[in-house]
Amino acid sequence: MDYLRKVVVLFLMLQYFGWNTLAGKISGAEVINFGHRPPTWAPLMQMSANLSDITSIRSFFDFRTLDPEGIIFYGDTKEGKDWFVLLLRDGIPEMQIGKANTLVSVQGGPKLNDGVWYNLELRSEGTFVVLEVNKRPALVVGVESDQTEAVLTGKIRLALGGMLVDKKKLLHQFKPELDACIRTGNWLNLSTPWDTDPDWESRPCFPEIKKGSYFPGTGIAVFNTTDLPGAETEEKGITIEVNGSWQGTLLSLQSPGFEFILSEKKNKDLTMELKEGSESGNTALSSEITKLTLTILEHSLLLDGKSVLKDETIDFLSTWREGMLLAFGGVPGEVKESESSNHLQGCLEKILIQGQDIDLDQASFKHSSISSHSCPAKALNELT
Repeated sequence: MDYLRKVVVLFLMLQYFGWNTLAGKISGAEVINFGHRPPTWAPLMQMSANLSDITSIRSFFDFRTLDPEGIIFYGDTKEGKDWFVLLLRDGIPEMQIGKANTLVSVQGGPKLNDGVWYNLELRSEGTFVVLEVNKRPALVVGVESDQTEAVLTGKIRLALGGMLVDKKKLLHQFKPELDACIRTGNWLNLSTPWDTDPDWESRPCFPEIKKGSYFPGTGIAVFNTTDLPGAETEEKGITIEVNGSWQGTLLSLQSPGFEFILSEKKNKDLTMELKEGSESGNTALSSEITKLTLTILEHSLLLDGKSVLKDETIDFLSTWREGMLLAFGGVPGEVKESESSNHLQGCLEKILIQGQDIDLDQASFKHSSISSHSCPAKALNELT
């Protein structure tokens, strides 16, 4: 199934992204959306300057997120021999610093993943790095090394949303992807434009946000079920619970010779489409759904406790264990320009599998248009 996963991910990336190799430049003072990019440790944007040109060792910016974990800001000197990274873990700021033969990791301060704008300031005070949140000290980290140089020469490199050194250098590993926005940045009082990742497409930030995963109607998130929780018992099976407001294809299940699609049409009817081999069928189920539970049993599928499919020739639980594709927002393999693709548009406020929250950042493939941890605060019908 590893081979299947790699083939699917490559196919979907080529299908949705194509070959885009042109890098751009952007001002560090602009509103910048960290989300909407494939999983990577590479920075969203980066810049460098001669240390002799640095007149301020202070950077500040406004920051907003609902994401509990990911990288915010990175800096280094001596081509990465001395480095610093600011991140969130469980919503709390964390600094990791590598300096000569010393590694330091410290976490502290207020939780920042509540969807509110915060002003963050980072500055160096001798052997200490200070983080202020809304003008109040939140985290102070001191690091000293017997190999510290009194006067630094060469270049300083800064990066947002990623790192310029190997993740193996980290003292405490973390997930780099971050669904967040920053604005009004001032970086060491420099006016140098930042070089952006060639695969990054600048997208606006929602004026106000709420928790959930937002699908704008242009892409999907795909999991291999071997990476997801399995059945504890055959009697209970596997439950997929979804809360939200949406239109279009909510989810699909695929395995060789079998495809199951749940979709809400424009008339608000929820329909089930089933394809087995060369045969297919379409059934209207209900309307005005904002919460549903799909239960997968050995030979049947239940929707909100009612049987919608029974087939003794298919062992759904075994297929789940061996690996099938579970997609949210559409059907893998459908061309994005196709009118029949019916991609999901709306906010999935909660996705649970076996009672566990599902993070779309952990998907085998996630289209860059999807916001993993935030939805616009306005209702779907106000946006369309």
